Amino acid sequence: MNQPSARPAIEAALRNPNLMAAAIALSENRLEDAEPILRGHLREAPTDVAAIRMMAELAARVGRLKDSEALLRRALELTPDFGAARANLATILYKQNRFPEALEHLNAVLADGGDNPVQQNLKAAALGRIGGYEEAIALYKELTTRFPDHAKLWMSYGHMLKTVGNQDESVAAYRRALAVEPTLGEVWWSLANLKTTSFSDEDVAAMDKALTSSGLNVEDEYHLHFALGKAMEERSNHDAAFTHYERANTLRNAELKYDPQTFRQKVDRVIAQCTPEFLASRAGQGHVARDPIFILGMPRAGSTLIEQILASHSMVEGTMELPDIPAMALREGNDTDWIDALAGFSAEDLEKLGAEFMERTRIQRKTDKPFFIDKLPNNWNYLAFISLILPNAKIIDARRHPLDCCFSNYRQHFAKGQAFSYDLAHLGQYYADYVRLMAHFDAVAPGSVYRVIHEQLLENPEGEIRSLLEFLGLPFEESCLNFHQNKRAVRTASSEQVRRPINRDGVDQWKPYATHLEPLKRALGPYWKTYPALS
Repeated sequence: MNQPSARPAIEAALRNPNLMAAAIALSENRLEDAEPILRGHLREAPTDVAAIRMMAELAARVGRLKDSEALLRRALELTPDFGAARANLATILYKQNRFPEALEHLNAVLADGGDNPVQQNLKAAALGRIGGYEEAIALYKELTTRFPDHAKLWMSYGHMLKTVGNQDESVAAYRRALAVEPTLGEVWWSLANLKTTSFSDEDVAAMDKALTSSGLNVEDEYHLHFALGKAMEERSNHDAAFTHYERANTLRNAELKYDPQTFRQKVDRVIAQCTPEFLASRAGQGHVARDPIFILGMPRAGSTLIEQILASHSMVEGTMELPDIPAMALREGNDTDWIDALAGFSAEDLEKLGAEFMERTRIQRKTDKPFFIDKLPNNWNYLAFISLILPNAKIIDARRHPLDCCFSNYRQHFAKGQAFSYDLAHLGQYYADYVRLMAHFDAVAPGSVYRVIHEQLLENPEGEIRSLLEFLGLPFEESCLNFHQNKRAVRTASSEQVRRPINRDGVDQWKPYATHLEPLKRALGPYWKTYPALS
């Protein structure tokens, strides 16, 4: 039987004055005007797939991604040939970090619709998130050849080249982007974020000029300030560097509106929930897998270095910062509902959740090595969740001096997340909450977390690596000392740094800025003085 087509609904929508009014409202971002029109229409015509797709777009605009997904799936159930709805669904799945599913729909769209650069671009991005770097680079190479004046395409191409270690080609791609669009702040920051490149005086002049451009948007402005902070730091002009970092962080913090007290209360709730009795009553539950090695802690604390060392072992596969643990926990509700849900999980629930994690991460594993790494620093927030669903997983806490670690975060712009990092006081409180939660687990589950002190690893790499491998039950291999020779792809901000031998370049970088860091020191309390004896 022939499936119904979306075309009649689309053509009818073009003749419907109400739907046209809703479409205009959406195009002008007047969501409050579009929503009642669409709801009214769908009450009368609940199977109108054109209206369903428009409502899905509205839901996505306000961050209701699950609602948007459900609406798009309903549209495709009614009309499987609705290519625009399928393309929208791929985007929604991508935004939810469900990259294999997004690729499945993108491949279907491209198979039906042929040459579509927008979908090819999204496909390249999705491939990059599951380790399909070779195909992603080939796609970007083709797209930049066809659209040589598209600055953001060159930027994305540069990101992918950086990930696989092709730094010279990455820099060339970023420079091509700037030749097209000199005010594109993210590209300037991408060059700064390579960490191992320097800005010329001509670059500084170009960034200063870009900052004075009329119509410069806030995103470009804060990226430029982050990059100029790096440029001034290279010239040992630390006061000027801090001025740029402070301006960048002020702009970004105003966008994100992070609330440190709400986060502190979440940590309090985890600590209150995870008593010795609570954990003991669930001993032996969860999934039996021993494969995962979680590396967690603060961002910019040396987790990428630990990952690169371990991924150089013949029995350990490095993957990337996997989004699965937060996605699974937050599926239970809002940002704190998962904490309450822990108490209600049965032994069967915990086993199923552990099995789900193993299945979700299978796409990231490219070898048959017996162990694999999930290196998402912020997983420390979900340590209780991990411990219950995967009790045999190994957990490593990467810890770095609080002033070096926090100030490194302050100098860093993150592509997403890390809302705590754009204010010195917020950073200090976040670090203190992290230490507090880890100390709690040291007390209630002693020995369950292995701590790597970054500075000790730099001072005595062989001794520290041997101890770490012993905790993991792995034999020592010389390749772990020669981690910088590993050609694996690295997505994080430390990608270029871990392609060099161990060095102390990042130690005491906070000291030239000491006079500016009083808010950070106050928020840290005693921790910056007592480190590393923090727990």
